Amino acid sequence: MDPELEAFIPLFPLSDWTDPVADRKVYAELAAARPAPDTSGLLVEDRLVPADPPVPIRLYRPHQPQGAVVWMHGGGHVVGDLDTEDPWASRIAAASGAVVVSVGYRLSPEHPYPAALEDVWAVLGWTAGHAADLGVDPARIAVGGHSAGANLAAAVALRTRDEQGPAVHFQLLNEPGLDDRQETWSQRRFTDTPWLTRDKLRTSWRHYLGPGPATAYAAPARAADLSGLPPAYIATAEFDPNRDEGIEYALRLLRAGVQVELHQWPGTFHGSLAILSAEVSQRQVTELGAVLRRALAP
Repeated sequence: MDPELEAFIPLFPLSDWTDPVADRKVYAELAAARPAPDTSGLLVEDRLVPADPPVPIRLYRPHQPQGAVVWMHGGGHVVGDLDTEDPWASRIAAASGAVVVSVGYRLSPEHPYPAALEDVWAVLGWTAGHAADLGVDPARIAVGGHSAGANLAAAVALRTRDEQGPAVHFQLLNEPGLDDRQETWSQRRFTDTPWLTRDKLRTSWRHYLGPGPATAYAAPARAADLSGLPPAYIATAEFDPNRDEGIEYALRLLRAGVQVELHQWPGTFHGSLAILSAEVSQRQVTELGAVLRRALAP
């Protein structure tokens, strides 16, 4: 493990997502302790997207944007919100030059699948419909996110393909959680890795899926056909239970004729890019912005 990251492991609070209310408080405190990003070059604005119920979003608008990304926070579908994602959404907007539409989707277990996906679907449609107001080309709209947010990005890319919804130009999947079956080598091997353990993931999937069966829109690794999807960038962490399902999804996309860039970050663990003092984390954040800038360039 990267020694700069390893030094922080003893400082992590215990969190297993069995008590969502308490875990959200812990997660919010962690986010609030991070260094505040520089937003001087951005117009930041909160809005509500009309839906049932309305979906809160936070817009991060560079002065001369190129394209937009509908962005979903991580947190196992259980924790996280617009405020906890603020440090990442603002950095991605500044680094990429894209309008970032950060989505405050509903959380489980109070709102199991498909609530979060319905929220993201509504925001994608709103973003496409308001592209001119946002100053972006409607043909240059990406979807992306971390972890559970990457799950939602992959799912909405599948849905818009299947239902001829708003065109998605690109999908950015950072450390995605895609497969509820937990049968990959990394899922079976990395049972007690920092921050994200096998049991914690099992709890997350139980909260998210609720009593219903796992469909391809809930767990995109279950999708039988990945053809016709937008180009993708997939990043995985070495010591992450989710690692192999991200790698296997990338390979399946390639075999289906989809352009893919796959980046495996050695010495990292799930969510370790939040440790911004580490050199590898700084490279990861820079990479996310650069990838979006390149993908959305005219």
